[in-house]
Amino acid sequence: MKLPLGKLRNDVLHDVVFPNLGVEDMNVVYGPREGFDSAVLEYDHDHYLVIATDPTLGVPGETFGFFSYHFAASDVAVFGARPRWLVVDIILPPGSEKGFLEKTMRDLNAECRKYGSAIIGGHTGVYPSVAEPTVTTTAMGLVKKDQLRLPLAKPGDRIVVTGKVGLEFAVSAAYFREDELRKLLSSREIQLLRGLYRFETAVPDALAARPFVRGMHDATEGGLTALHEIADNSGVGFTVHAEKLHLDPLVRKVLDFYGLDPWGVSSTGTVIAIVPPENVGSLIKEFNKNGIIAFELGEFTADKKRILIENGEEREFPTFKSDPYMGLYGKG
Repeated sequence: MKLPLGKLRNDVLHDVVFPNLGVEDMNVVYGPREGFDSAVLEYDHDHYLVIATDPTLGVPGETFGFFSYHFAASDVAVFGARPRWLVVDIILPPGSEKGFLEKTMRDLNAECRKYGSAIIGGHTGVYPSVAEPTVTTTAMGLVKKDQLRLPLAKPGDRIVVTGKVGLEFAVSAAYFREDELRKLLSSREIQLLRGLYRFETAVPDALAARPFVRGMHDATEGGLTALHEIADNSGVGFTVHAEKLHLDPLVRKVLDFYGLDPWGVSSTGTVIAIVPPENVGSLIKEFNKNGIIAFELGEFTADKKRILIENGEEREFPTFKSDPYMGLYGKG
């Protein structure tokens, strides 16, 4: 059996990865499981240590430093912790330019300073077996125990989503498929889309949301189909109202051009917030105060059905099969 491109599916994780996790450790509060992008460890009487790791590859060169921070830091932030420490491995192919490394480090340093994070170690090198630049970052942060936010829901909780659904796909298309998009967008619109990569982070959104939410999830590969993981782990169902979905007009144009619906498109930086109903108004107000677009998309239900209501009709909410992003990157 050959493994498919992209993040491994849950069945492979259960068959191969999860049975081989070394010894049990009582300090591990939450270890590897589907839908949990961070680990949680006991730190002291009052705090947990939240740890996440992510690779950065297959992104435009000018964005490497930014994503080397935000991919892993976002996973820490949605668990309620401010990213504090980073371990960064930068692995480069032969022929890599010093200027690329300099820009990557400058941009990474700028994001660390913006959010108060320190790089405490790592590894950097050039190796003949490496085909493209790859940065693997492990991010860590402390959170008070009563402020830990897990991606778990209760019946009646509302689904609030930040307004970046589909953005990752559209931005990537502007970089990797410029010639195709010129049939649809002007040069100015393509450049505008490219610049929007800086919104592909959950860090500021999650830090603003923490006081108001029960839990959060970053809608990365598979996009809003992450709702299924939340529902599976929580023993609930959910209902999504399609007419409440907010899409940036440029993103909508790109998705329509490629014949894609927004539900399963990679949307890194889009926070799915699990919100007690009495906190919805305060959360959206806090988001707006911080310049973050957000909207209530649906609710979690005691009935375990997963429903999408679209054009007045109910159907099963889509599941994750494959992410269209891999088509852009894989052929890019």
